Amino acid sequence: MPSPFPGMDPYLEQHSLWPDVHQSLITYSRDALQAHLRPRYHARIGERLYVIPPQRPIYPDVTVTRRQPVSTPPKTSHRSVLTADRPVMIVAPADPVREPFIEILDLTQGGRVVTVIEVLSPANKTPGDTHDIYRRKQEEVLASDVHLVEIDLLRQGVHTVAVPALYLTPYQPWHSIVCVSRATNREQFEVYMCTMRQRLPRIAIPLQAPDPDVVLDLQAVFERCYEYGAYDDLIDYRAHPEIKLSPEDAAWVDEHLRQQGLRP
Repeated sequence: MPSPFPGMDPYLEQHSLWPDVHQSLITYSRDALQAHLRPRYHARIGERLYVIPPQRPIYPDVTVTRRQPVSTPPKTSHRSVLTADRPVMIVAPADPVREPFIEILDLTQGGRVVTVIEVLSPANKTPGDTHDIYRRKQEEVLASDVHLVEIDLLRQGVHTVAVPALYLTPYQPWHSIVCVSRATNREQFEVYMCTMRQRLPRIAIPLQAPDPDVVLDLQAVFERCYEYGAYDDLIDYRAHPEIKLSPEDAAWVDEHLRQQGLRP
């Protein structure tokens, strides 16, 4: 069945589902763009690989100490033999994290990257190493002659897209945001905002001048993700979503799902 929500489904933010949703959004966005880009341009999926070492405590079952044998006469110094305190063993294995994104290449210029499209993940929006790595990559693109498109469908996490949060305050409330930064004017941002009560936007994806933008229908991509992912098999809409909703949104979700016949 299709998603019961007109736009972004808040139930898809649960940690067990989002990695699959994220990968599908990247893949189907690439597919949706490809036919409109050829023959000059080509959309491909790139991948960032970085290592975030998790810390896992392991408590040893046996403490090994070395004492002087009993048969050995005590030394005249009468110093006591010390036993080391029991340590906590920390194992920090190299844990590679792979993060996909879309690049649009200009084939007439040797495959030069003209546009980068990012779909943000919870890791990008959670303060820490992964967030810092994403922001550094964001800064690199903004300092280049490459267009940047950031798609953030997640309610949770800190503000991460390029447009400063201060300038978005007058447009509250919104739950999903898309930010387009054109290389030709970094001081201007094209921003699409919507709540879960609205369809996801159709986004203008910039290319090389004087070529016109191509349009990515994010709602159509999302619906394809939901259908092919069969997420309704994995979601219990009778329960509350994993993410926290405001009282107003929770009441709307409850009434909406009742109207859809998904709650008693």
